[in-house]
Amino acid sequence: MEEQECYPHPFVHRVKLSTSQRIRGVILGSFLFPLRVTVAAMLFLVAWPLARLRLAGLSEEERARPVTGWRHRLFHPIILVLSRGVFFSLGFLWVKVKGRMADLKEAPVLVVAPHSGYLDMMVLCQTQLATVVSRSENSSLPVVGALLEFNQAVLVSRKDPESRKKAVTQLNERLTSNGYWPQMLVFPEGTTTNGQGLLKFKQGAFVAGVPVQPVLLRYPNKLDTVRWTYKGTTWVEALWHTTSQLYTNMTIEFLPVYIPSEEEKNDPNLYADNVQKLMARELGLPATDYVMEGGVPVNKLGGLSLPLESPARNTLSLLYKNGLEASAVEDALDRMIDRCQSAAPGSKVGAEELSSILGLTDKETAVTVCKLYSKDETVDVGQFYLSVAALSGFLSFKSLLHKAFNLFDREGRGSLSAEELSGLMGALLGVSQYNTSPLYKEASHQDELTEANLLRVLTTHPTYQRVVNEYLQPVEAGSHLPFTPLAGGKAVNNNRDVHDSKKSE
Repeated sequence: MEEQECYPHPFVHRVKLSTSQRIRGVILGSFLFPLRVTVAAMLFLVAWPLARLRLAGLSEEERARPVTGWRHRLFHPIILVLSRGVFFSLGFLWVKVKGRMADLKEAPVLVVAPHSGYLDMMVLCQTQLATVVSRSENSSLPVVGALLEFNQAVLVSRKDPESRKKAVTQLNERLTSNGYWPQMLVFPEGTTTNGQGLLKFKQGAFVAGVPVQPVLLRYPNKLDTVRWTYKGTTWVEALWHTTSQLYTNMTIEFLPVYIPSEEEKNDPNLYADNVQKLMARELGLPATDYVMEGGVPVNKLGGLSLPLESPARNTLSLLYKNGLEASAVEDALDRMIDRCQSAAPGSKVGAEELSSILGLTDKETAVTVCKLYSKDETVDVGQFYLSVAALSGFLSFKSLLHKAFNLFDREGRGSLSAEELSGLMGALLGVSQYNTSPLYKEASHQDELTEANLLRVLTTHPTYQRVVNEYLQPVEAGSHLPFTPLAGGKAVNNNRDVHDSKKSE
């Protein structure tokens, strides 16, 4: 297999083609792509009504129980054959399987990594269509929604914290049902990567404290076409490049069942980290602390979410490229802080107003800046000011924190609540914060978090001092965020050694 290109982090992948590969792809793809996609679509259309029939006529109460009897015996093998046919038609002519798949009693859950894209679903055919966890948004998609209903998948909305809690509870109930529910298959990274490092595993599959079987996915092909990540090759391009190959190799390796220690059973985070490190070691990849949170790639440190691609850094770069001098940017920030102090917390401005505040002649630059912070053409004025000011060098960190504290201490109490601290740190870092409780605990005294104590912790505590020094200090144009690049999957793994908690069966 070709040596992989070096990427700064696991969330970007681009298919690199030589001239000969491009020509070959166009020639083969011109007839293989439409043929294969048409056959796959036809198989999906056959599976669609059959998948619906499996639960047809059942009440909500009956649907909440695993399907058994004739419905299972009739429809399960048909959908399994059709599913394998879909992947066969897309070029997965054969799949190499290593190791032995554990049965339900040995391991109620299969944890699969690395997660590369939607074509990873081929693993379901080798696991007898094990039950999965999926985004609730997928349930409304044609065909896919019917197949998720057939699978009796656990659905979760990434945007709704209550949905996530409900999904974890449902997952826990199924995994501890003593064989009542079928085996589950989980991609613990929660999103797709370029395969050059494992993301931090989410805890859902490990909360129940039951044994798990790690499953490794590999694509030993000359061209790495299957990956669809946060940035780079799109899913349409991935499908085109994959179907334009004569065939695509895939290897599924079932590792021995991992039995958690008592310590791991009581600490899902430890359990997840140890399984991640074990799988990373077997793959020869780094086990990272990177996660996708709120649709943004971040690194976790001290409970804080640190953006791998800083919105503020990119904003400053855009402003300077747009011809603004440092003095003009400083003046714009002064106008922005005036706006922050006179507006309600969380106030947003649109691209047109942002363009006016920044003194931009090109509105499209303001639109681009807004999209760095949110999915629409608006930006939180407080978040914009604090995150950009932190990297601009116009203020000392002490002065910046004083302004930030006053912005979030609207009532003038002299202290911040846990929620207000999350808002403050989210504004400074440019991305929402979901777990600032460790910082709040460290910096508060008698349930009060004062500005002096927060400044002390952020500038003297080893973990949070690192956050300030590496993420909240002025930077020169073109400099990079402080994370280790992943080069061909050979980056150094800085995590601690795998905790030896695996017991013999």
